[in-house]
Amino acid sequence: MPNKKTSSKELKPIGKVTHYYGGLGVAIVKFNKVVKAGEEIHFKGVTTDFEEKIVSMQYDHQDIEAAKKNQEVGIKVSNKVREGDLVYPVE
Repeated sequence: MPNKKTSSKELKPIGKVTHYYGGLGVAIVKFNKVVKAGEEIHFKGVTTDFEEKIVSMQYDHQDIEAAKKNQEVGIKVSNKVREGDLVYPVE
């Protein structure tokens, strides 16, 4: 049975990691489209490659339900990400 893993080659990135707070496990991501809490996203970089559901999203230390286009938001992540990692949608 084929693996349903998303290939980032066929999808356009929807965001980029601009900062990572390791102690908090929070990635700061600048999205280039509207993204809502509950969506699945795929972090991909040189040493980063994992999928995760957005369970917590904040802007200016306030919980938000959706990130606006070109807005930088904090997302709680379970794995380490790095500045410059790209964020893809999971189809």
